[in-house]
Amino acid sequence: MKPFLLLFWSAIAVLFVAPSALAQVYPSKPVRAVIPWPPGGTNDVVGRIVLQKVSENTGQTFVVENRGGAGGTIGADLVAKAEPDGYTIMIHSATHLANQHLYARLPYDTLRDFTGVTTLARQAGMLAVNPSMQVRNVNELLALARARPGQINFATSGNGSYMHLGMQMLMTMTGVSFNNVSYKGGGPAAVSVASGETQAILADLGAVVSLAKSGRIRPVAVTSESRLKQFPDVPTMIESGVPGYEFTAWVGAFVPARTPATIVNRLNAEFRKALADPVVAEKLESQTLDPMPMSPAEFAERLKSDSDKYARLVKESGAKVE
Repeated sequence: MKPFLLLFWSAIAVLFVAPSALAQVYPSKPVRAVIPWPPGGTNDVVGRIVLQKVSENTGQTFVVENRGGAGGTIGADLVAKAEPDGYTIMIHSATHLANQHLYARLPYDTLRDFTGVTTLARQAGMLAVNPSMQVRNVNELLALARARPGQINFATSGNGSYMHLGMQMLMTMTGVSFNNVSYKGGGPAAVSVASGETQAILADLGAVVSLAKSGRIRPVAVTSESRLKQFPDVPTMIESGVPGYEFTAWVGAFVPARTPATIVNRLNAEFRKALADPVVAEKLESQTLDPMPMSPAEFAERLKSDSDKYARLVKESGAKVE
């Protein structure tokens, strides 16, 4: 057979390689893992813990690249425009969904330009107050806010943040108003409650766990559907008389849209295998995080429902990022 014919038929043969075969050889080179946040934050911690195990299991390198800035939108734009071949992935939080409603314009479509592989970790939130307040449950806090309109301040890490939108959800569902006081980060916001500068906070557990365990703030309720093993005596919002309240933060893995389903499924399987590892679970739990595996279909449903939730909360709060 002539050389050019051999090349021609070889190229044709590649087109008909079974998708399962392609998935079996993936990954065959290093994978770029973009984390659109600076090092040290929750997204970075989750990504590095899980990806280290995925790398060990696959025998392939997953190179973490922190691309922080603009609330995670800079790194997300990079991934949206990457080749959809499975060799660029993104580790991002639910902020990815909130951003589409907070920013007037983004250079990508949040739901259309990405495929969700799986959620990786869940972090519940906690409603807490300054210990000097005569408040020990949600009903007492709401009653106090009704009795003292405009006088109860809640701390947040900025407009549109988890803290802000979580409290907005509580206000919307109960009809009770609090004053939003913004700080530059979750740490300063939590300290403001401990010092008495503000009276209440609804924050992801990582921001308040040490203050709650030391008694510097008083836990009132958690935002998950079930109680947390770190605080088994603290009731959920639902148990506390706010039916349907569930607001948890998560970190997930994404790839560019049009990435072949075989590769998405292979990545999903590898992430689930890593999350099932006891050492990985222990490392996540030490950071107040719970392993949260999902199928791509389950994650797609979660993305749609959470996107609708954030759209409603951002509209109700009036939060915007210029």
